[in-house]
Amino acid sequence: MDEELRSLTERLRAESGATEAFRHLAATEDPDELATVLTQPGRPLWARELAAVRLGLTGDRRAFEPLILLLNHRDPPRCAAAAYALARLGDPRTARAAAALATNELRVAYALHPVRLLVELRAPEAVPALITTLERRLHPHDPYRRVALACVEGLGTLADPRARRVLTESLAHPPLAEAAARALRRIPHQR
Repeated sequence: MDEELRSLTERLRAESGATEAFRHLAATEDPDELATVLTQPGRPLWARELAAVRLGLTGDRRAFEPLILLLNHRDPPRCAAAAYALARLGDPRTARAAAALATNELRVAYALHPVRLLVELRAPEAVPALITTLERRLHPHDPYRRVALACVEGLGTLADPRARRVLTESLAHPPLAEAAARALRRIPHQR
């Protein structure tokens, strides 16, 4: 069990009260049982999250929609767990959904994990979504500096020349300037 899954399991064990239901769900190897948890009414959020992440890590696409809902959750640990599972799920819809969440201005407070997921996926949707999200953060007193910084760092990781303009604009913003300079150095010069 890797550190991400261990952390998730411990968090959900505490949230569930370490019940027998938790122990059973954490131990089952039956993907159909896990999938049933996702659709049964009345199941607690910790159970749905555990089932979705476990299914996602096995590549079972029945986890896609519950994981996307968790990626857009107000609780950052749930978002992080969903992003972790989605990155390993291998569903072709993931990048498009993450880009939609990252660029949704009504949900920008929850865009950090979708942004990071896009970078990890390196999908065609990543650079345009990160550019759009970062452009919207480049105004005075924007409260979402962590999202902006994640975009700058992600664009540096992706090193796509299309990001040069917005990264250059980011140099004028002190909280982003150092990361923007590093990101610009990673982008190959055009001939």
